[in-house]
Amino acid sequence: MKAPRVIIRDRPRNEIARAFSTGHEKGLEFTMNQPGARVESTAAGAGPDTGMAMDTTVDVAVVGAGPAGLYAAYCAGFRGLSSAVVDVLPEPGGQVAALYPEKRIHDVAGHVGVRGRELIDNLLAQVAPFDPRFLLGRTAASLAPDGRAGWTLGLEGGGRVRAGAVVIAAGLGRSVPRTLPCLRPYEGRGVAYHVPRLDEHRGRDVVIVGGGDSAVDWALALAPIARSVTVVHRRSSFRAHEHGVKQMYAAGIRVLTDAHVTACHGAPRLEEVRVLAGEEESTLPAQALVAALGFITGLGPIAEWGLQVESRRIAVDRAMRTNLPQVYAAGDICTYEGRVPLISVGFGEAATAVNHAVVGLRPGSRLAPEHSTDREAALLS
Repeated sequence: MKAPRVIIRDRPRNEIARAFSTGHEKGLEFTMNQPGARVESTAAGAGPDTGMAMDTTVDVAVVGAGPAGLYAAYCAGFRGLSSAVVDVLPEPGGQVAALYPEKRIHDVAGHVGVRGRELIDNLLAQVAPFDPRFLLGRTAASLAPDGRAGWTLGLEGGGRVRAGAVVIAAGLGRSVPRTLPCLRPYEGRGVAYHVPRLDEHRGRDVVIVGGGDSAVDWALALAPIARSVTVVHRRSSFRAHEHGVKQMYAAGIRVLTDAHVTACHGAPRLEEVRVLAGEEESTLPAQALVAALGFITGLGPIAEWGLQVESRRIAVDRAMRTNLPQVYAAGDICTYEGRVPLISVGFGEAATAVNHAVVGLRPGSRLAPEHSTDREAALLS
């Protein structure tokens, strides 16, 4: 059954992110309309077809809903262009929201230190006045010329986005979490690959599998609110930073090394796991298991779009143009001589890409946008 689609209208901008958070817990797909206080839900099969096969026509299609993608949608809106944002993840924010929503990021310009989720919430609030269409939990599967619109972005499972320009801001590309065979049956029923919201695990017994920074960070973050936290690592030493590992042991978190999870049990949700440490097997209570085993990344379908690719990155020029007309790339998925992989750099690349797209879509337009201070009333409404 297709998920309902929710239209967010007339909501204050500081409520937009909360709507995403509560809605995606219920498996909803979002369209964001003008800010300001009504939420409409249309279930599949009731009224017009608003499900997976729906076609959308916009000025700019943005592939990727991470920081660079969200800022690209904002820049498009600021220049008067409509946009659609496509991302394979079920909520906006990219790897920032998926991997370190509670960690502070210290290298974003203008922020002494901002939590990952706070940064994404602010980006969502910033773009909200411009009504982007969010197509989340969807894979951009194909890109083909369209005589009418410019480009057609085909979505896996059906549906198309027609756009005059495309901005690819897909981060490191398609990321598939590493897992274990015994974990797969419980995905979505207790097994997860990241922790988007710490409070969901309050009072739970949590098992974290892995030995990198993510595993240690989640253990430290969950220890104060979970009933118990156990870290299971298959090696005797951790890959994580030594300081974090020392903090983990000092916090009294149970750590099992030279160990691995052999089985999961529970119905319908996870209730316990079996762990083999050396020659000793034990059963641990677990209402949640976080598999922090890393991700396998690659360009995925983007590799087949006819783009010039160098070392698994899309080659661009100084205007962020790819080798395809009116197709741009920004953020960590692009490459050029001297590029520095920072979120702040991705913001600049997104702005450069979109403003050059404006000139291509509307010949005679200025490359540089007007000053945002001249539009303060509209942006804050």
